[in-house]
Amino acid sequence: MPGRSWRRRIGAAAVVAIGLSAVALSSTPATAAAAPGGQSPAALVQKVHPGAMLSLATTRATQAWQKTHAAASPAATTVGANTLAYNGGTNGMGVMSGAKTKVYLVFYGNQWGTEGTDANGNATFSGDPDGGAPVAQQMFKGIGTNGETWSADLTQWCDGPGVTAGSYSCPANLPASQFVPYQSGGVLAGVWYDNAAASPASATEAQLTQEAISAAGHFGNTTAASNRNAYYVILSPHGTDPDNYQSPTQGYCAWHSWNGDTSLAGGPFSSPYGNIAFSNQPYNMDMGSTCGVNFLNSGSAGELDGYTITLGHEWHEMMSDAYTTTGWANPGTNGGKQGYENSDECAWISPGQAGGVANVSFGSYGTFAEQASWSNDTNNCAISHAILTHGGSTSNTVTVTNPGTQSSTVGGSVSLQVQASDSASGQTLSYSATGLPAGVTVNSSTGLITGSPTTAATSSVTVTVKDSTGASGSTTFNWTVAASGGCTAAQLIGNGGFESGTAPWTGTTGSIVDSSLYGIPAHSGTYASILDDYGYAATDTLAQTVSIPATCTNATFSFWRYITTSESALGAADTLQVQVLNSSGTVLATLHTFSNLDADNKWDQASYSLSQFAGQKVTLKFTGSETDTYGGSTAFALDDVALTVS
Repeated sequence: MPGRSWRRRIGAAAVVAIGLSAVALSSTPATAAAAPGGQSPAALVQKVHPGAMLSLATTRATQAWQKTHAAASPAATTVGANTLAYNGGTNGMGVMSGAKTKVYLVFYGNQWGTEGTDANGNATFSGDPDGGAPVAQQMFKGIGTNGETWSADLTQWCDGPGVTAGSYSCPANLPASQFVPYQSGGVLAGVWYDNAAASPASATEAQLTQEAISAAGHFGNTTAASNRNAYYVILSPHGTDPDNYQSPTQGYCAWHSWNGDTSLAGGPFSSPYGNIAFSNQPYNMDMGSTCGVNFLNSGSAGELDGYTITLGHEWHEMMSDAYTTTGWANPGTNGGKQGYENSDECAWISPGQAGGVANVSFGSYGTFAEQASWSNDTNNCAISHAILTHGGSTSNTVTVTNPGTQSSTVGGSVSLQVQASDSASGQTLSYSATGLPAGVTVNSSTGLITGSPTTAATSSVTVTVKDSTGASGSTTFNWTVAASGGCTAAQLIGNGGFESGTAPWTGTTGSIVDSSLYGIPAHSGTYASILDDYGYAATDTLAQTVSIPATCTNATFSFWRYITTSESALGAADTLQVQVLNSSGTVLATLHTFSNLDADNKWDQASYSLSQFAGQKVTLKFTGSETDTYGGSTAFALDDVALTVS
């Protein structure tokens, strides 16, 4: 395996520039064919990093290259060009078999900003303009719930005694303990905000590996046994370039590896805690469409498409090939691409095509854009697969229904029935809970939560349900106990439709105008607020301060926005940031950052929970920032702003 510096010398002709559109890539096979040594652009990237998820640009370039090199490809055998083979494992381990996997999310560097908590108990960060952090947490909480079968493809992969290197399938009668079990009840095991220092502007492979090793120590996984089924996702913050993934010569969006990988620059790396499986997860919304923004969904709904796709891609590959590439990977001897893992075989297949990207529902945890992964036993890219138990009982699925955010008052009566189900009949379920309000308990046999809260507070409650085989599921939700006195339902924003002049809004109040003067119809009434639309570098602000009563445990902030632009689609040149600040001006939360890339010339509603700020005086602030990067202008229109409490 060549050194890491080799990849730095790959020219732009070897890997098509990341900034090119998919259309341009698919129509320029001559550029892709210029790869040196008769190797495809994908081969050049993965020769250096076999655990990398190729960017959309590299994928399209490789497809173009294949069209011009079809005659040079070996003929496929009956096994098939995509079929994966077992590569013998590392010390007998090739996959995450035998037990449920623990996923740990590491938010690397203080650029993530101020930490908060949302209504689902997830960590939020003021330096997370696209809201990727809570979505990543919800996704890993949701895996193995709602009967989802996107992850069930993994239950076919095995390792250990009797699994011969070079095998294309697992031996008959192999015990269930040698297979990847169905990951019932979610896999998120912990979250760490490592804000002791800033994340490097371009973290090296050595730094990312050491961060993963440090994370193992932080979470108390200090033995090889405790890391046998552990996976650490190193999430770098917005504005950073870990392992120079943004360079046009790199051609990937994320990668997974392990500390013993000899292809890591400076590696392998010693770990006092045994082998450490981890991934490099950049803030790849910064790369726009080349790393999947709006690949499946449109507008703001698709802003995190690529983020969840890459998170799922690397997790699937780590599960089936924990220590790259000693688990299941393409041998390259049957016409396929050597070193490709299960997710590589199905990367960036357009929605609507066989094996294409699709929205996968994890029930109350949400719906996420995910890609298919290769399935040897069904010979296709499977976005859904049967759950295989291999005669064992550890693959039972325990599903716990999330009851949603709960609110109570001190001295009031609580009665909440937790609903849970088991995929296997005849199972006895036991219930436990952490974070319940003082004075409230759960019945371990029935799951009924009862009591009378004694203290006003907000807590994150996790209810875990186990069956008699040891399979378990859990759900997490927020519970707010308010002081007695109750809440009067109200709408707190003044002049939210901008029909009564400027007060009580502050900031660039001259932006409250008859929106038709800008060619934008008001969402309702006659007036709206227009930020920017200058065509040169400028900043407009609009803000209003409100007090959210402590007794109101439900607070929802909503507004309608209309974005129109003459900017090119090359990048996010102009932005509209939506933030919550305290009375001192400190940013408590960045709810969202829109940009010229969200322009769709129509009114769209945005809505966010502010329940965690009950009892606080906060300022709701819109900041429109326009640059002169591409020479155009962007208008951000706002109308019908509201903050409802109950």
